[in-house]
Amino acid sequence: MKITYYIENEQDKIEYTEDYETLVKKAVEGTLEHEGFTKNCEISITFTDNENIRTLNNEFRNIDRETDVLSFPMDDEGEEVVLGDVVISLEKAKEQAEEYGHSLEREISFLCVHSCLHLLGYDHETGEEDEQVMFKKQHEILEKIGQKR
Repeated sequence: MKITYYIENEQDKIEYTEDYETLVKKAVEGTLEHEGFTKNCEISITFTDNENIRTLNNEFRNIDRETDVLSFPMDDEGEEVVLGDVVISLEKAKEQAEEYGHSLEREISFLCVHSCLHLLGYDHETGEEDEQVMFKKQHEILEKIGQKR
């Protein structure tokens, strides 16, 4: 399996390091491996701030508030599967890391795993059973990639 990444930083509120790229790549690879996904694929990951993610959340989900991560799955089944787009608010991730008492790196990994599962079709908002399945997978993947809580 070959993964093509498109990673961009479109914010200036949180100091950005290339370590974040390493984190999200490990999270994507861990998620795809856990799910038995073996096709060549591409994924776009954008780091943004609360203001921009709020705009996207309002535009695409009709919810006028900031959020931590948005997932935009694609349905492309060519030679290389386009999984979709992930948008992470580094500003919100930092707030949540402080609130939950863990590192920003752990929060970025969590948000990326969470979003990748959405790209693969999982949805925690469709019922309690679906939520349990998705959250169990998140926990297993985070443990596997060394990002325990």
